[in-house]
Amino acid sequence: MELFNSALGKNITLVRPAYFIISGFTGIPNIKYFYVFLFFVYIVSLLANTVVMGIICLDPNLRTPKYIAVFNLAFVDLFGSSALVPKVLDIFLFDHPYIPYNDCLTFMFFCFTCLSMQALNLVALAYDRLIAIIFPLHYQVKITHRFMFSLIASFWLFAITITLIAAGLLTRLSFCKSVIINSYFCDHGPIYRLGCNDITPSRVVGVLASVLLLGLPLAFILGTYCLIAYALSKISTRRERVKAFKTCTGHLSLVAIYFLSIIYVYCFGSTIHPNARIINLSLNAVIPPMLNPIIYVFQTQEIKASLKKLYKLKEQSKIATIS
Repeated sequence: MELFNSALGKNITLVRPAYFIISGFTGIPNIKYFYVFLFFVYIVSLLANTVVMGIICLDPNLRTPKYIAVFNLAFVDLFGSSALVPKVLDIFLFDHPYIPYNDCLTFMFFCFTCLSMQALNLVALAYDRLIAIIFPLHYQVKITHRFMFSLIASFWLFAITITLIAAGLLTRLSFCKSVIINSYFCDHGPIYRLGCNDITPSRVVGVLASVLLLGLPLAFILGTYCLIAYALSKISTRRERVKAFKTCTGHLSLVAIYFLSIIYVYCFGSTIHPNARIINLSLNAVIPPMLNPIIYVFQTQEIKASLKKLYKLKEQSKIATIS
């Protein structure tokens, strides 16, 4: 962070608070029921993503490039939920709204990195479907283990770099007005708006991050499915078209769950109540990690087959033990 602070000059003194106060859910009626719901969602997310990761690890048939991306998505969902939900419950349910300055920036870094990786992981899965449908004969050559590992690693590096820059620029701000963050966690926008000095760099990075980590991934995914739709229209039989499209339904469901609420808030954020906006954003952060593994279990034939096989092996081992 010294690199960012040196740009300010040696004669400028920063005013950094000892702590921030998170006030996002304050004043919302019957909000404790929402906290119970968050806890339930977190437990389901924890169990479901652990199961998906375990299935992929245990079944050799699922150790394919596509399932490297699926495994990474489950890991991101698990890690992101664990970084966010327990802290949110501690802040609001147990009335600990005070969070130290450095802890707040760390909290923001992990939450935003995981939220960014969810969108980028959907890009990897979209590219996988694109090649599988448009270039099926070249799929094994184009989508290799090495390629998918490299793609996922580059996405992690990209997300971490942008989030580090955003957090680093916040350390250049003086906070002499207020320390109250009007969000459910240490959110980048509400934090930099509390700054007393020039907040332009943080605002620019915030907009740039939204474009790079949300806008471009969504544009790429939409473009991918336009190409897939065109390719499917060229298939002669309806049965083959439906069969090819079914391989995309799980991914399309994940895209809809992740992006629709974000688009709604960005398009109509100024017209909805601030409390409704905060609840909507908090749901967008916790619902996809819960639904992603459930969708993949019920909509992906390979995982369903793997579950059945693992269940049969478990039953056979029980019978052998009894015998």
